[in-house]
Amino acid sequence: MTVLRDYASAVGQPTLDAAPGRYDEVVDADGALRPAWRSIAASALEITGSQLRRVHRDIDRFLGDDGVTYRRPGEPRATWRLDPLPIVLSPQDWAPLEVGLAQRAELLNALLADLHGPQTVLADGVLPPELVYAHQGYLRVTARASSTDARPLLVTATDVARTPAGEWMVVADRAQAPSGLGYAMENRHVISRVLPEMYREAGLHQMGPFLQALRSTLMQAAPDHVADPRVVVLTPGSSSETAFDQAHLASSLGFPLVQGNDLVVRSGAVWMRVFGRLERVDVILRRVDASWCDPLELRGDSQLGVPGLLEAVRRGNVRIVNGLGSGLLENPALLPYMSQLCERLLDEPLRLASVPTYWLGDPSSLAFVRKHVDELTVRSIDRSVDVEHLGPDDLLRQVEAAPHRFAAQELPAWSQAPRLTGGAVRPQSVALRAFTLRYGASYRPLLGGLASVLEGGRTVSSKDVWVLKESADDPDQHLAEVLPVTSSSNVTPPVPRVLEDLFWFGRYAERAEDTLRLVLVAHALAEDYRSRPYSAGGVALRVLRSALQQLVPGTFDLTDPAAIDADLRSVLLDAGRPASVAQSFAALRSAAQGVRDQLSIDVFRAFGATERAAGMLDVNDHSLQVTESAERMLTGLLALHGATANMVHDDGWQVLEAGRSLERCLQVVALLRRSVTVRRGIDVDRHLHQAVLTATESAVTHRRRYRGFVRVTTLVELLLADPGNPRSLRFNLEALRRHVAALPASTGSTRPERLLDDLAEELDRVDTAALVPIEGEARPNLERHLDTVAVHLSRFAEAFEAMHLAAAPAPRSFGLAGRGPA
Repeated sequence: MTVLRDYASAVGQPTLDAAPGRYDEVVDADGALRPAWRSIAASALEITGSQLRRVHRDIDRFLGDDGVTYRRPGEPRATWRLDPLPIVLSPQDWAPLEVGLAQRAELLNALLADLHGPQTVLADGVLPPELVYAHQGYLRVTARASSTDARPLLVTATDVARTPAGEWMVVADRAQAPSGLGYAMENRHVISRVLPEMYREAGLHQMGPFLQALRSTLMQAAPDHVADPRVVVLTPGSSSETAFDQAHLASSLGFPLVQGNDLVVRSGAVWMRVFGRLERVDVILRRVDASWCDPLELRGDSQLGVPGLLEAVRRGNVRIVNGLGSGLLENPALLPYMSQLCERLLDEPLRLASVPTYWLGDPSSLAFVRKHVDELTVRSIDRSVDVEHLGPDDLLRQVEAAPHRFAAQELPAWSQAPRLTGGAVRPQSVALRAFTLRYGASYRPLLGGLASVLEGGRTVSSKDVWVLKESADDPDQHLAEVLPVTSSSNVTPPVPRVLEDLFWFGRYAERAEDTLRLVLVAHALAEDYRSRPYSAGGVALRVLRSALQQLVPGTFDLTDPAAIDADLRSVLLDAGRPASVAQSFAALRSAAQGVRDQLSIDVFRAFGATERAAGMLDVNDHSLQVTESAERMLTGLLALHGATANMVHDDGWQVLEAGRSLERCLQVVALLRRSVTVRRGIDVDRHLHQAVLTATESAVTHRRRYRGFVRVTTLVELLLADPGNPRSLRFNLEALRRHVAALPASTGSTRPERLLDDLAEELDRVDTAALVPIEGEARPNLERHLDTVAVHLSRFAEAFEAMHLAAAPAPRSFGLAGRGPA
């Protein structure tokens, strides 16, 4: 049988997590497919269990290739899980939710404006004051006339679930810095690739127009006097649990992803640090919680925010989305009052009911919860108390001490949907996160969203959400056109922090590539000569291993030819070994995560290929696997180089390429210093010099130019002085000069430029033939020259970083840790 037929027969039979009586998203009470699924039954019913398991493996591979991460607090691994079968909703099923979401966003906006303005709902007794004032999301410094914003809420997320009757109800509101939109877009992208026939047949609403509308909304949120607004996305950094979501959204919108240290307040306005100058910022889409946004007026120990940001907001010089203080709306204790608030603020009945919720500051609610505490979920109104790790007695003591700081909920009988687990498809609880945007004069929900698969109340996977069109001609998202915005002719340059990551991205990529090529050459030589250690090839192999050991510091057993496989595996896989391929890849990925919004998704797919190759080597101890995995890693790196070559040639690309050129110079100098500065005999040198040419991708050029006869003079000329060889010192030095000259801070006379000029003159003065004469067994002239070049390159690297990559001062605390203004 196919998956859906198996699932239909299983629905209604008790399972660990799903039980009869719950609303099923696929199958109705009679065991028939629901209308939304019937419309795509032709492709959906053909999916077999084996096909679905194959699709699931493809999903994991695509998510890994795209670098999708989500690290829950306390978990060592950053993984994002996606179930193959989406939640599919018909237009009729979605319509009441769409209307309810639009109303709810409007209500939350009105409530936030009131609580930070006239506070009529407090004055009239609609809300108890302690429910508001005790919440950490209520910011007293923003509750003043100068901070009032009539539209503080532009983007919201709402967690909803189904009753057994199929009606929607609200579980929680997310207004502080709603997350998940980037994950929803990634889920859609992956599912469209692994289930293409089903995806094409469905006729669902695409997400693109909603994203365009979000971009339009953010640009129009700028202060009225700004004709060409600059928007940035403020992130806590790459260590945030939702770092991928933030970077993916910023990249999709085309706005810079910045950290607090990238911004500064001057003269009551917010500016972005760019190459020694400041550029005005008009709108900040924040993903940093409000209390951490300004260490001067909020949390004094924050290193995530921008000192003086609130003053810039009060002056109307910058717009924060969502408004500071919007975290108050995530208070679960507001849910029992939403119906009254809707009548009071909007003068209409509430369309979306909330799950039964009790604010424990109300004596009658507290008495009820005392009797039914085992049947309810008790939580802090602002997550200031970690109730998950409290036993019943400790929890009740906390509640009795401050009941107004807690709320209790009757969690719904979650609806269920098919989930692939343990190789089979079983019913499992699901919830939906929907997103709503203020677009123009009204709120528009995203037709789709992000579904969570729940197990024991905990999210274990996600699902894509498809909302089908009424007609094939319906415009996506019901948005026939996006409101026009003024397009900027200016490209926002990267901030210094981004430039530093890109610089090291280029260096680590080149370092990993050069090491891989050397490993491949060493292993090829070992295949021929490991059993003949005293032959000319065996001696050359020992020299090459010694050079590799110096380039990648660590323990090598040079006396044992049989140990070469273990040595090379260590170079490839040991992340704790300095300059190893694994260490370079780890640093490369870390740098890439910090600038994810600057890079193509193809870059992260290249990472996936290299990681799979490393995994193959880790589980396969056959000697040939060393070459197989190293070649696959190299292929992934070359794909990465191709992806970065297609970047816009802006300041970031110039810095990346400068890093790559610098590292290539250092690598070729180091390899020559450790391989050809000593004469070891004609036969040994012939093997060794050929290996060096192969490792530097210059063997074919040398063979064509010098008819295959390798001499140290021709080798040195090709790798040091040849201006046409992309692997030579001369070629990369000239490339480095071009990249540095293209940077805004370069004037032609800066220290990095002067050092490069000096090095170029040093190369011009040297006669290649004069470098190779032998004194005893050494070539002292070549040694001195290479050492001099290495020193020059090191000085240049220091000067370049000091001038072009000088980041802002380190964040500082303005108060005692853990203490700051309430």
